[in-house]
Amino acid sequence: MALKFGADVSTAETDYGTVLLDERTGQYWELNPTATLVVSTLMAGGDEADAVAELTDTFDIGPDRAKQDVDALVRQLRASGLAR
Repeated sequence: MALKFGADVSTAETDYGTVLLDERTGQYWELNPTATLVVSTLMAGGDEADAVAELTDTFDIGPDRAKQDVDALVRQLRASGLAR
């Protein structure tokens, strides 16, 4: 399922990944390069399976671990109210 950030979330790419700012709370989130790849894939309209495939193709990670990581990241972003 594609991922969308709320209107109150600003993003900035850095040399080390991506920084998210929740403008409602002033809280920053820093995403490492793997999380940045997952978010980029989902924001571009891909689903979780696409994100898993991108992770396994780009990084030295197995599909089971990649799926766990994608699921955990999506859960955290949604639970925090940053994404829907």
